[in-house]
Amino acid sequence: MASYDHPPHHDPTPDDRTVPLRAVALVCTLSPSPAPSSSQLLAQQVLDELAGHGVTGTLVRIADHDVRSGVATDMGDGDAWPDIRAAVLAADILVLSTPIWLGHPSSIAQRVLERLNAEQSETDEQGRMTTYGKVAAVCVVGNEDGAHKVSADLFQGLNDVGFSLAPNAVTYWVGEAMQSTDYQDLDGTPEKTKATTAALATHTAHLARLLRDAPYAS
Repeated sequence: MASYDHPPHHDPTPDDRTVPLRAVALVCTLSPSPAPSSSQLLAQQVLDELAGHGVTGTLVRIADHDVRSGVATDMGDGDAWPDIRAAVLAADILVLSTPIWLGHPSSIAQRVLERLNAEQSETDEQGRMTTYGKVAAVCVVGNEDGAHKVSADLFQGLNDVGFSLAPNAVTYWVGEAMQSTDYQDLDGTPEKTKATTAALATHTAHLARLLRDAPYAS
């Protein structure tokens, strides 16, 4: 029987939480404030979990801002995207939160991806996209099944524009089909969703720290 040398065992150590990380959550509900939003609730829960890993977070509700259609970093004439983009580029982690509409991410989530598409043309001095080394995660809420399909759409788009994804980089809740109960209407957070959100935060913060310490090569 072949034998293999194993490295010495080391007890796992927690993330170095003395190294601060920043996150920004873009909430893609179709409803502007002050309307309640399940997408915002789940995004805030992710930020709360990330805070336990030394991550400070900011939440932006896209419907509250004049984000123009287009695939440029600045569409001019009062476009709100440049300021939001600056927050994304200043962060280590991007959380994208969307409801399910007609089996797809919301139109606002699609608009965010379209605006992020401009990052393919924005590179640093080593020729890397400015999003390289940043980690993304996804939140999905809806009243019918489709969270896996929606997260797959967002994962592909986020990866295309330079973001990295940790294992299990989505948390979601979907209610019973053809019913009216929304995530924000629940008496409490379901244990499965709570555990998934916690895992997302742990893995995402871990990967963000690894990439900060060891950036991708050009």
